[in-house]
Amino acid sequence: MDDQKIGSVVEGEVTHITTFGAFVKLEDGEEGLVHISEIANEYVTDISNFVNVGDKVSVKVMARNQKNKLELSMKRSKPDFEEEAGLFMAKKTKNAAFEDRITSFLKRSEEKQIDIRRNLKSKQGITKKRR
Repeated sequence: MDDQKIGSVVEGEVTHITTFGAFVKLEDGEEGLVHISEIANEYVTDISNFVNVGDKVSVKVMARNQKNKLELSMKRSKPDFEEEAGLFMAKKTKNAAFEDRITSFLKRSEEKQIDIRRNLKSKQGITKKRR
């Protein structure tokens, strides 16, 4: 495959599935990897929920890595794809009560950890000297 095809959407067939991605053989016979993070626009734990060996899939050719292997993406091949900045970072849920409960839990947990560390240090004889 020419490097001129990088950025284009092509068809391929899934040949092998691993825990970190799916290998796809393109129409021209070249094979590339669709990393697990590029399978779908959501958190993927089991790739076989999205693709199976022998499935015909549409992939976007992203780049060639240092080993001259193709890096492919299924989620970017869709015309309605929009990249969300920080997809898994600081994303608020619609359930405010849940957010409040989690915040409360984290605060209580941190307070308990501080108490445990303080008690452990006093049992070990590691205390701050008062002046």
